[in-house]
Amino acid sequence: MEILSVDRLTKNFKTFSLNEVSFALDQGFIMGFIGRNGAGKTTTIKSMLRLVYPRSGKVMMFGQDYQENEFALKQKLGLVLGGINFYPKKKLSSILAVTKRFYATWDDDVCAQLMQKFSLDVNKQVDELSAGMRVKFSLLLALSHHAQLLILDEPTSGLDPVSRDEVLLLFQDLVENGDISILFSTHITSDLEKCADYITYIKNGSIIATSEKDTFIDTYRLVKGPKDRLLPDLNAKLIGPRIHKFGFEGLIKTEDLDGISDVEVSQTNLETIMIHIERT
Repeated sequence: MEILSVDRLTKNFKTFSLNEVSFALDQGFIMGFIGRNGAGKTTTIKSMLRLVYPRSGKVMMFGQDYQENEFALKQKLGLVLGGINFYPKKKLSSILAVTKRFYATWDDDVCAQLMQKFSLDVNKQVDELSAGMRVKFSLLLALSHHAQLLILDEPTSGLDPVSRDEVLLLFQDLVENGDISILFSTHITSDLEKCADYITYIKNGSIIATSEKDTFIDTYRLVKGPKDRLLPDLNAKLIGPRIHKFGFEGLIKTEDLDGISDVEVSQTNLETIMIHIERT
């Protein structure tokens, strides 16, 4: 079942535009939404949610038009948006009391279970929480009303490796039974290597790929060799090549490997793919 569909979403600013952004997410999966800083990830999410108003395009959630059913659909969404801070001197209990008023399906039992799972203390103030605990508290707020779709904008940015790993394991646990889906925006590609099922890649406001993660990674290979092996035919096929004193390296589409010899060809990963694509 398609839980989220974004169709030709367009938004224009003076110095940046979203260009007919389209992708879809099925129920029970994690989609990594990647691209360098400024590529359009946050603008896409804000346009989807009408936090900024797109010029055109359509967003469907749970089979319904988001624009026409915004209030009802927000009851099914859990949002963790980057750059949103809580009042530092407020106790968690106070924030919970305010937040629960907005959701008809808020579940105090689920909230209590998550407080225990995340080792959070309702009597603590926000400024007493570590960065990792603040992320977990944001996730608690997003999950305590039985959200079926989580939209997360850079939720692991600034976390230490241990805290990031804990959050990623939580994401995998959440989708395990197939009821919850996650759209996870990040430029930390190693996080997506661990947990994502699908990848959608945005560059300069345009989607350049959206597919299963393994399929996307398998589309490319890394090629290395001495300078004298950088022949015109190979050079024309390379993506974001880098030439240095020891030779060259570049990305190549797997389908373009026929006829390429006397060079080192290896499998690659999301970070390497992103680095070379962003050089073009």
